[in-house]
Amino acid sequence: MTLTFYKYQGTGNDFVIIDNRESIVSKNNTKLFARLCDRKFGIGADGLMLLELPEDDKDDFTMVYFNADGNESSMCGNGGRCLVAFAAFLGVIENKAIFTAIDGKHHAEIKDGLVYLQMQNVSEIEKYDSHLFLDTGSPHHVTMVEGLASFDVENIGREIRNGAPYFDLGSNVNFVEKRNGNSFAVRTYERGVEDETLSCGTGVTAVALSMHAMQLTDKEQVCIQTPGGELKVTFTKGENGYENIFLIGPAEQVFKGEIKC
Repeated sequence: MTLTFYKYQGTGNDFVIIDNRESIVSKNNTKLFARLCDRKFGIGADGLMLLELPEDDKDDFTMVYFNADGNESSMCGNGGRCLVAFAAFLGVIENKAIFTAIDGKHHAEIKDGLVYLQMQNVSEIEKYDSHLFLDTGSPHHVTMVEGLASFDVENIGREIRNGAPYFDLGSNVNFVEKRNGNSFAVRTYERGVEDETLSCGTGVTAVALSMHAMQLTDKEQVCIQTPGGELKVTFTKGENGYENIFLIGPAEQVFKGEIKC
């Protein structure tokens, strides 16, 4: 079988995307997805997404996301933004979208070349002496560090990801350094990729909310610099936690291709 695919990236977080509205690939073919994401023997990507027909009549499409290891994963923020851009490219949407992912329903809009993706509300942030933990569609460990540019993200991130209390389930791990005002820099070790990625959308969201919860900023718009570029997160702090959370940034098609499977 020859499979048509598209490659997208959002601040360096890259994805293989397949238009699967006609069920051309099986969601159970995890070995295929891992091979397509392999940077030596496949296309190469941090993850793979299927754009599928909506199960809810109010939706425009369904998002199905797989990590680079081929396993279906929790929510991917940058992936969601790229899939919205892909849906617009296909003509499935114009500039607004409603879709369902593994963590529920999402609203999105494309404005001025940027994709605004509404994330799930966050009602709880666990605070510890050394870090914070929260779920923004995916689990995230957030910790402040000094000297972020030279920090050993790969080894320390892997140790935290696999250690107590996460163990087999694991957690994404974000290392953060304040730049100024409401601006922060972050580097993220992602489970499923099992390495540092250039950007992580749910991680950026987790960092923005954590910095507000730690009172390191009082702004409800936070700028996050990742190795792959800048993203913004806006939100409202309410009685029940954080609401109206939007992840904002670019998403672009890199190329279209075919691969023999």
